[in-house]
Amino acid sequence: MQFVDEASVIVEAGKGGNGCLSFRREKYVPKGGPDGGDGGHGGSVHLIGDDALNTLIDFKYQRFYKAQNGQQGQGRQMSGRTGEDLHIKVPVGTTVIDEDTLEVIADVTEAGQVVLVAHGGRRGLGNIHFKSSTNRAPRRTTPGTEGERRNLRFEMKVMADVGLLGMPNAGKSTLIRSVSAAKPKVANYPFTTLVPNLGVVKLGQYEHFVMADVPGLIEGASDGAGLGLRFLKHLTRTRLLLHVVDVAPFDESDPVESAQSIAHELGQFSPTLSERPRWLVLNKLDLLPEDERQKVADEIVARLDWQGPVFRVSAISGDGTDALVQAVHRWLTEQRRMEDEAVARAEARLGRKRKRADDDDDFDDDEYDVEVEYAP
Repeated sequence: MQFVDEASVIVEAGKGGNGCLSFRREKYVPKGGPDGGDGGHGGSVHLIGDDALNTLIDFKYQRFYKAQNGQQGQGRQMSGRTGEDLHIKVPVGTTVIDEDTLEVIADVTEAGQVVLVAHGGRRGLGNIHFKSSTNRAPRRTTPGTEGERRNLRFEMKVMADVGLLGMPNAGKSTLIRSVSAAKPKVANYPFTTLVPNLGVVKLGQYEHFVMADVPGLIEGASDGAGLGLRFLKHLTRTRLLLHVVDVAPFDESDPVESAQSIAHELGQFSPTLSERPRWLVLNKLDLLPEDERQKVADEIVARLDWQGPVFRVSAISGDGTDALVQAVHRWLTEQRRMEDEAVARAEARLGRKRKRADDDDDFDDDEYDVEVEYAP
């Protein structure tokens, strides 16, 4: 299946049905009065997150989506039928943007999450609503209103806990194959990975995390060189970045300069993403003589002036990968624990404020909305 992570669509909600102009006509009832019913509301357009989808390719071939119109009102005070809502399934991780205003409408981050993107038109009123003591035969009705029509852009960003970053052929795809069940293409030439790959790393029956591998970067990527920065957006949802460095590149390039250029391109793309926790993973140590491995690794770390965690692995043989996976899992577990504690403290603080304000008639819940900032 072709991987598509951006798409533009047009959505249109249904039009509301018009109100009916009608008068009661029955035998022996010469002046029955107005009995025109209301129209039905137009159907709305909703998006639903679906974790079974991993691409936006469906929206490449169908770009227009319209909900059902509401029925017109009828005589005998019969209202028209409400138009059916339209539900469109999108992959979890999809950001919805209004192309006309560039407003971010929603971020679909959970399976089953429902987002309203176009509201259906309101129904029209029948003439029964306009009768009065001075106007017993009203001929006035109101038409249904048009449904919302919006030009939307979908941007899908994969949902992963950990993202792999590095030059082409640094061994990212081999690493994700080694620690998960993912089977991305692996070959001895650059840009083997052309689309992001996801792998679930399992540590037990109920313990796992998701790792994302994106196409490699090269110097000048921020100016469009290579595959550019198109796929870096898929790392924006990750909590942790693993910077994979080839310690023995086949083209004899300097691993330190390569790592520095990647860090530079990352900063050019997003200063926020460049400040995310990043660990150094020195890969392909099996290609070096055993007595030189420690020396080469220490030299790379020293020249980079690396202050964070460092892991020495051989992705193809699996050496060192278990220690890396265990460390990542411990870090993610600690982050989730800190986030849960922050939420619990915020809720407790809000509960105490509400308790103190129980007897205050002027208490406003909105005044005490709490924003929680999670640890990086």
